Amino acid sequence: CASLPLRRSSASLLRRFLADRSPIATVAATTLSTPINMAALANMNAVTLGSRAVAGRKVAARKASVAARPARANVVVRAAATERKFNFSAGPACLPLDVLEEMKEDLVNYKGTGMSVMEMSHRGKDFMKIAAEAEADLRELVGIPDNYKVLFLQGGASSQFAAIPMNLAPEGGVADFIVTGAWGKKALAEAGKYMETNVAATSKDSNFSTIPDISEWKLTPGAKFVHICSNETIGGVEFKDVPDTGDVPLVADMSSNYLSKPIDVKKYGVIYGGVQKNIGPAGMAIVIVRDDLIGAVNPACPTMFDYQLMADNDSMYNTPPCYTMYASGLVFKKLLKMGGLEAVEKMNIEKAKMLYDAIDGSDGYYVSPVDEKYRSLMNVPFTLSGGEDLEKKFLKEADAAGLESLKGHRSVGGARASIYNAMPMEGVQALVDFMAEFKKNN
Repeated sequence: CASLPLRRSSASLLRRFLADRSPIATVAATTLSTPINMAALANMNAVTLGSRAVAGRKVAARKASVAARPARANVVVRAAATERKFNFSAGPACLPLDVLEEMKEDLVNYKGTGMSVMEMSHRGKDFMKIAAEAEADLRELVGIPDNYKVLFLQGGASSQFAAIPMNLAPEGGVADFIVTGAWGKKALAEAGKYMETNVAATSKDSNFSTIPDISEWKLTPGAKFVHICSNETIGGVEFKDVPDTGDVPLVADMSSNYLSKPIDVKKYGVIYGGVQKNIGPAGMAIVIVRDDLIGAVNPACPTMFDYQLMADNDSMYNTPPCYTMYASGLVFKKLLKMGGLEAVEKMNIEKAKMLYDAIDGSDGYYVSPVDEKYRSLMNVPFTLSGGEDLEKKFLKEADAAGLESLKGHRSVGGARASIYNAMPMEGVQALVDFMAEFKKNN
């Protein structure tokens, strides 16, 4: 029949029937009024079936073409298979995949509570348990003595550049700084707003590629503290030993090597660092401070920077960075299960050796600018001797191969691989394989 009057309910059913079978018929069905031309619809469906047959042949041809191509590098295949890249970003950085999976599992309904951790009251019993476990696990993992406070604070490490002088030098005085890179420079500049500062040693003349020997340090008698950055993220230099500063408290920014190796807490007055590099999501700093160093603050100290106040309130004077505390706690548990920081350090030494060996064994094609004695296990900067254009090509092809964020910091250029705890051995192997293949082809 050429035309068939339908009741409204019948027309609705027909629309749904056609929508399941043909894009063209779907358009027709959604624009139908009560009279429907069945012959026209039949013709449209026939056209669609024909176009689908053509499309099917094209898809089959594409699949055959792909199957005939040479296999790509393993790193590309793996990245595609997991839908995840090997992320060499300096921070925020990669997190352990099993931790992410647990966070995903508990995101909407944490352990049967009917809430996400992001929704919980920070004073409710569920979150209070999360917070207590996080501190207890961190104390066990690091071996933090009872006379040290553990603070989970907002603002990252940069806020501590101001908080430290306000807590450790409430009446001013002098602090010594060992400046070995960009973050040491920033800590120095911020402290200078609240007290006198002295650059006791610096590696500026070597473009921050080394660490001055302690015999060269010009320390101030009676200084309030000595500040170091234990691992410079940008320059890739790392203290291999804890400097002895006598009775003067040693303060260390450990943002980029926190929990990468054992820490002898008793040798420090303050240890601090942002968590977004080697522990958890961005948004929090962990401060470990000896309790005799707190209790008095600079009169101008903001309430949120008062270490004693924060310690008295278990880091919850106000709403803390709850989700970051939770995620960091999961990482602490994972590191404990791995065998603690001794096992973590062994793994990190193996990863770093693999990458440095590839650089040093490239006959000068790849170059490490860092003094070999102080090469970081976490951040590995390198350049290509072929110049800037070759470096750009390297970074572009690396990204296409699933190797994410290898571009060096904008202040120094080149390339940089951050191989924190969560970077798996196969990620470093994939980078080394890519570097060898790139050198062979270029």
